[in-house]
Amino acid sequence: MIPPMPAFEKIPGEMRAIVYRGVNDLRLETLPVPRIGAGELLVRVAACGVCPTDIKKIHHGTVAPPRIFGHETAGTIVKTGARVRGFRPGERVALHHHVPCRKCHCCRRGAFAQCPQYKRTGVTAGFEPAGGGYADYVRVMNFCLPGVMKIPARNSFEEGAMLEPVNTVLKAVNRLALLRGDTVLVAGQGPIGLMFTRLLALRGMKVVATDLLDSRLTLARQFGAHIIIRGDAPDLEEQTQRLTAGRGLDAAVLATPVNALVRQAQALIRGAGKVLLFAHTKRGDAMELDLSIICVDEKDLLGSYSADLGLQREVARLVFSRRLDVRPLLTHRFPLEQTAAAVELAAHPAADSLKILVQHA
Repeated sequence: MIPPMPAFEKIPGEMRAIVYRGVNDLRLETLPVPRIGAGELLVRVAACGVCPTDIKKIHHGTVAPPRIFGHETAGTIVKTGARVRGFRPGERVALHHHVPCRKCHCCRRGAFAQCPQYKRTGVTAGFEPAGGGYADYVRVMNFCLPGVMKIPARNSFEEGAMLEPVNTVLKAVNRLALLRGDTVLVAGQGPIGLMFTRLLALRGMKVVATDLLDSRLTLARQFGAHIIIRGDAPDLEEQTQRLTAGRGLDAAVLATPVNALVRQAQALIRGAGKVLLFAHTKRGDAMELDLSIICVDEKDLLGSYSADLGLQREVARLVFSRRLDVRPLLTHRFPLEQTAAAVELAAHPAADSLKILVQHA
């Protein structure tokens, strides 16, 4: 059991932060600790996951510097604003950097990721808000407090940092609207793909897991895959046809941004099946499609992006109960000053690497 943090600690005037200064330019700098308002929290960061969306921003310069990235964040509350209720210093929490208004046109339709408020980032360590988890302290703005989840005593900060990515996967699973016993392809068994495999298996789906790395396929089996197949297997279609008695798969999830897999997935699913894009987040990534497949064959092409605040409690139960045990996914940990190396490994995974974390001393 992890002991509770002291209810009071001295907050320094300065902190370490990894500042994005341009394409592939991450610098360790000293900055002022953020000041908070009356309805806000100050959290000392303990762990932060490295997310592919931040990697793309760093590598392709899609946002203007300076910024402090890192949004899969967990830490300890060290200060609460005068109007904050329900939280106190010393509590261990997982943060959620996007929270919808729940009132606008998009929110009334459940399209939270398209809400104007949701598109604002409400956790920051300075500069234009960008998550801030690659710094020692973050400020949690008042509109993001509904997304703050307390971490039970038996669970680690690292498990707390995984709530946000698990939420994004559960949201996508819900979008598929599958029936128990359906057969689903999950292409790519990195950290996200493995979470898809586990959540789908928990709902009674037969998961066909593919990847090019045998080590990841072995782990996919442990996460509940019904069958594992190398992604480059020449008889992939034959195996899926045999598994489904010639019907075809009910759905396919693409957890890797490989455009050729879109056509392959459309060929593997049955009429009125669904292909879900999860990793295609780079703007301008175009490809040709036979639109009659969508119209005549009624094969839906769906997307799912970011998280759903309404799922936070369910996600917390899954992770903290360890029904979805994220611990086997956490393979490499880097100190804050080596964040650039953490990003590089996450961008170019090794055979033994899955989820990469930045840990704070």
